[in-house]
Amino acid sequence: MNTTQAPISAVDAAHARRSIRNYSPQPVSEETISALLTAAGKAPSAWNIQPWKVHVIRNQELKNKLQQAAYSQSQVGSSQVLLVITSDMQSSLANLGSRFAYLGQEKAASQADSVRSVFAKMNTDAQENWARSQANIFLGYLLLVASSLGLGTSPMLGFDAERVKEILGLAQNVQIPALVAVGWPAEEGFVSSRIEFSELAQHWN
Repeated sequence: MNTTQAPISAVDAAHARRSIRNYSPQPVSEETISALLTAAGKAPSAWNIQPWKVHVIRNQELKNKLQQAAYSQSQVGSSQVLLVITSDMQSSLANLGSRFAYLGQEKAASQADSVRSVFAKMNTDAQENWARSQANIFLGYLLLVASSLGLGTSPMLGFDAERVKEILGLAQNVQIPALVAVGWPAEEGFVSSRIEFSELAQHWN
């Protein structure tokens, strides 16, 4: 565990990252979580819509309830902080103007109308699936930034989404791409293999 290390490069963080399920009791400060989420929030999204939100859970009783909703995965309860990543396209479409404020009032309104016209052609499920896919870009940034800060993480897709929504009082349309346990590592983590570059990259010269 190193709670004072200087951030490492994105390349080094990508090579170093492992899923961590056991965490030190050392608290993760609000300053560290703020730095993590602010940097992860720089993730790109189409039209700059940024349809994601993060619920930062520190309360142990609440984490215990969410652990049950996550099929008793121990890292939910043992993490110092549990992050519930959500996406909400209905809310995002209602607040498009703020996403384009940098364009000035008139252009922002025009751009918002243009984007809404695109999503008006989709049904609700397609809209929410699109938002979820964008939130997964944020999730990737989050895991990489956490690694660069020396934090351990365990992203989880195995959970009862409806139960999580009930516990947190979330609207039915809200999507939950992942739960992410966060803390200072108390283990090295599992070393797994990755496909070789020759298999990963298909060259068209």
